[in-house]
Amino acid sequence: MRVLVIDPDPARAALVAEGLAGVQPLEVRRAAVFDEREAAAFAPDVVVIAADSPDRDTLESLREAGQHNPRPVVMFVDRSEPGLAEQAVRAGVAAYVVDGLAPSRVRSILDVAMSRFALTQQLHGDLAKAKADLESRKTVERAKGLLMKERGLDEDGAYRLLRKLAMDRGKPIGQIAADLLAFAGVLKGDAS
Repeated sequence: MRVLVIDPDPARAALVAEGLAGVQPLEVRRAAVFDEREAAAFAPDVVVIAADSPDRDTLESLREAGQHNPRPVVMFVDRSEPGLAEQAVRAGVAAYVVDGLAPSRVRSILDVAMSRFALTQQLHGDLAKAKADLESRKTVERAKGLLMKERGLDEDGAYRLLRKLAMDRGKPIGQIAADLLAFAGVLKGDAS
């Protein structure tokens, strides 16, 4: 396990490393502040941020880094203010623990955070696929409507034609439908 510990206090960072005793293989690297380039170069399995209180610069850096290179983040803070936990979660923090940095808890908190992160990533992927599938279905429906109108086919006949074209060309039916609609637009003079 590769762990990047962000903490300006070496004694507090040592508590995190102590909590990971027995994990094999283990590589822990510490930095005083979060730097996305350093994090990307180290490629940690999890980032642990320990601080007195989360600062807005760190949260913004996490938000930006999460857009390019998402990874599980655990934040241990000594104190928090209203709204900071929500900001941390929106920045990509998988676990936000207030006044709870104890070596005996570190391993289980990291395990839960990494599992939660993996689940969240899977949900994001599933959502993106569902949106793409819905858009493809809409495109297929529009292409079927065009074929029904222009070729006088019924709905089943239009779908069979699209499916045959997709199979003949080795492309997804959504791509064939999109191509058909694009060509129809060109023929109508819709393309510039």
